[in-house]
This record gives sequence, C-alpha cells and structure tokens, in this order.
Amino acid sequence: MSRSENFKIFIVDDDPFHLNLVEQIIHNQNQTDTTLFENGLECLNQIHLRPDIVFLDHCMDTYNGYEVLRKIKRYDPNIFTVMISAQEDMQTAIDVLKNGAFDYIQKGANLEEQLKNVLAKIVTVREIIRSRKPSIIKSIFQYL
Repeated sequence: MSRSENFKIFIVDDDPFHLNLVEQIIHNQNQTDTTLFENGLECLNQIHLRPDIVFLDHCMDTYNGYEVLRKIKRYDPNIFTVMISAQEDMQTAIDVLKNGAFDYIQKGANLEEQLKNVLAKIVTVREIIRSRKPSIIKSIFQYL
C-alpha cells in the first residue's frame, strides 16, 4: 500500500478486544488516523467528521452494524464501509454488500490478512476514481 495514502478511519465494535485488535492491525499498515467507537450511535454522532473508511462490527447493541451501515450510506455514499463479523451466514454478507458495504470481513485467524487486502483494494479504487475524474471533466468542457 502506498505510504502517501493516509485515511481517516473509524473503527466500531462493542467488544474492546476486537476494537483494539483491528486498530493495531491498521496501525501496522501505517494508518494512524483512527477513531474508536464502542457502539454505532457514537459513530453516527461523529460521522460529520467524514471518515474515509469505517470498519463496522455487525453484531452490536443499540444499533446493529446493518442499521449503522444504512445510515452512513444515506449520509455519504462515498464512505468506504467494511463490515466485520463473526457470523458465517452467507446471507448476512450478501445483505450488507447489497446495502452499500465495500467489503465483508469475517473475524478469525486471517483477520490481519483480510484487513491488509481490503485497505489495498480501497487504495486501488481511489486511484481509479482519481484517474477517471480528469477525463470526465475534459469531456464536459469539450462540449462547452
């Protein structure tokens, strides 16, 4: 991953162990702008700070991850939201992806590898978006 790509990242999980574990893995990827939330409501109350990425636990009290995902996407569909869950139910993954999650990560032994991969995918997607924007602007101005 490019060292120059530094994201503002929110991590939301009601389990302090997993909250800190995800933060440590992300810090190991040279991503240090992280804010931790123990529930979805706290995250939603700070969403105006416009994080680039939200890593969101699926099963939480107050609001579950699915509800928080839908509210984040209504607020700003461009926030990369990655659902993290211990659930092995394929339908859960399908539902969150249909509702705008960028990716679905299953908690487990390879969590570090999955987080590294999703961060690399986000960098790639942002580079593609950046490279396409000038061509869109050029095509618009071409007709003016």
